[in-house]
Amino acid sequence: MTLQNLLAIGSLSQFKPQREDIQRLLTAAERNLADAGVAAISDENRFDAAYKCVMQCAMASLWANGYRTSTNKPGHPQTVIQSLPLTIGLDTRTMIVMDGLRKQRNLSDYDGAPISPTVVEACQSQATALLARVRAWLATHRPDLC
Repeated sequence: MTLQNLLAIGSLSQFKPQREDIQRLLTAAERNLADAGVAAISDENRFDAAYKCVMQCAMASLWANGYRTSTNKPGHPQTVIQSLPLTIGLDTRTMIVMDGLRKQRNLSDYDGAPISPTVVEACQSQATALLARVRAWLATHRPDLC
């Protein structure tokens, strides 16, 4: 699958990225990552904040490549995460871990499944690494958006 294939089937639309849009998303990602570290809130809310950071980084990566998801179609969070190998060259194994976090978020949100401290830590770790990776990718491939 390529980004062009996803465009052809309607999962993506073309998008002209603006520096301000990318920076706003990355600033929000940093804010959510900081919130994920607040021990005074529940594990579920800390996980949600870290997962939100992952999604915002993945979205910024997609936008920086000139695409955005078609939010009127179901499954756009899955598309955003699974496009990371195509947008910033993320290895498939790490993408699978992040997709597992998406599934865990769905279980928590829709079934009330509890989030363990270990899962919170894993999500925070993945979010931290992805934010750094996206910033490095942008600096190398799209410095105009930094």
